Amino acid sequence: MNENELEQLKEQEGHWVAVSDLMAGLMMVFMLISIVFMVNVETERNKIRDVAILYDHLRVQLYEDLKTEFAPDMARWGAELDKDLTFRFNNSEVLFDKGDAELKPEFQSILSDFFPRYMRIITRDKYKDDIQEVRIEGHTSSAWVGAASDDDAYIRNMELSQKRTRSTLGFVLELPDVSANKNWLKSHLTANGLSSAKVVRNDDGSENDDRSRRVEFRVRTDAEGRIATILEKVL
Repeated sequence: MNENELEQLKEQEGHWVAVSDLMAGLMMVFMLISIVFMVNVETERNKIRDVAILYDHLRVQLYEDLKTEFAPDMARWGAELDKDLTFRFNNSEVLFDKGDAELKPEFQSILSDFFPRYMRIITRDKYKDDIQEVRIEGHTSSAWVGAASDDDAYIRNMELSQKRTRSTLGFVLELPDVSANKNWLKSHLTANGLSSAKVVRNDDGSENDDRSRRVEFRVRTDAEGRIATILEKVL
């Protein structure tokens, strides 16, 4: 091998050494980025877990406070409270006349008793800032006498359920005992007609018409929003 060939060989070896060093450096950079990313993901995951635990405790405490307050009244109101913070009025005979959106006097009397007490609990300092929405939900059965089709019945029931929730919202908003919290209510209280989207079914799977016709008050916390904010930071 002559002198020129030896020189070329040395240059090639030097070139590959430089490439090898560069690749090794890049690998270290990628490893560091991966480690930092994994640490950040773990940190945000812990934050999500902490938020979930916090709001689970809040939900349990609020459920217990509502249950303690209203346990003596629910049977005579035809009402029930779920652990997901849904307060449900099931006795359709005292809510509205069939096909009508005007509150019956019996339901007005119930709401006049229920809603101010309900507001006093959910607007306590330990709950107030963590509540995103108080939903009034109106539900119907899937039936509509004279409907041209199932779709027609659904649309007619949607209109009816929306009117009923609006009339319920209008009534409770004007109660004198909640006037001090009216601004808060206007920012958090919503009316949501759901037609027959969530009918109640019997054990055999058939629709329970009476229990499907109901009004619900549902509290939503801002846990989902806080978790979404954390996820945005990660992604």
